[in-house]
Amino acid sequence: MSNMRSFEKYVDSTISVFFEQLQSRFVSTGKECDLGTWLQWFAFDFMGEITFSKRLGFLERAEDIGEITENIWKYFKKTSPISQIPWVDSLWAKNPILQRFKTVSANPVVAFGVERARERQQQNEAKDDVSRDENLNDQDFLSRFLGAIKKDPTIPPFALTAWTTSNVTAGSDTTAILLRTVFHNLLTHPESMHKLMSELDFAAAEGHLTTPARWDEARTLPYLDAVIKEAGRLHPPFGLHLERVVPDSGATICGKYLEPGTVVGMNAWVAHRDPDTFGIDCENWNPDRWLNCSDDKRRVMEHALLTVSRWVYYVSTR
Repeated sequence: MSNMRSFEKYVDSTISVFFEQLQSRFVSTGKECDLGTWLQWFAFDFMGEITFSKRLGFLERAEDIGEITENIWKYFKKTSPISQIPWVDSLWAKNPILQRFKTVSANPVVAFGVERARERQQQNEAKDDVSRDENLNDQDFLSRFLGAIKKDPTIPPFALTAWTTSNVTAGSDTTAILLRTVFHNLLTHPESMHKLMSELDFAAAEGHLTTPARWDEARTLPYLDAVIKEAGRLHPPFGLHLERVVPDSGATICGKYLEPGTVVGMNAWVAHRDPDTFGIDCENWNPDRWLNCSDDKRRVMEHALLTVSRWVYYVSTR
């Protein structure tokens, strides 16, 4: 978390642009806003900011740059079934006959990442401070990736492109999903929106909340925390099984012994709807379940929540 907090001011920069665009394009004009699309654009630009110290430009240009989000959706529709039926991959993506007839086009995220890496390497080789970019974040992901490669010469050349591209695509998509489900449930449950706005207004009036809100401020707001947890419970960003491999010692899960090397997984969508853990209303939106319970019950629910910790782990290990 200490590392993540070092990115806070760069996230704030993207938040400010996001607010400015919504104000000028929709609030001031009264035009209809597709908030889901704008939240996804925000997620892409903020991931670009913390990865490269430069946004991809979705917010400023108000468009899907290079049809990135559209292509990611098409890609996930193809790869999701294959991740659950691996042998199909040899018939599709890795089929040498089909490969001969496929046309390969440049991925806009890859092209953006390659250009940023080239710029950064030139910056690092600069002989004086005059030629260095004063807005450069020396601790962004690109800088850290380059540092890791410098320390370990065995890392292959393609790793930098793979790391930065995965950071933006996987990180932004999951972030956008969680943001969308938070807003969707607040907008479709006015009583929750009212409770949250009352909490935010009170905190601001007491001088405990700035704009944009800081992490150390937001974490003290119990209803906001409950809303985010409940949104992630009902609509976790990663809908496939979170897989692990049984170790050499074997494992007994739910009373069944599994041989070493067996791939096992738990689907967050199923786990989050366990009535024994989350109550008989587990199918319904209810942020108060996280507040109107004992500390022991809350810990049980938090340990069963496979939303943020699991997809952050997934993104960080891509």
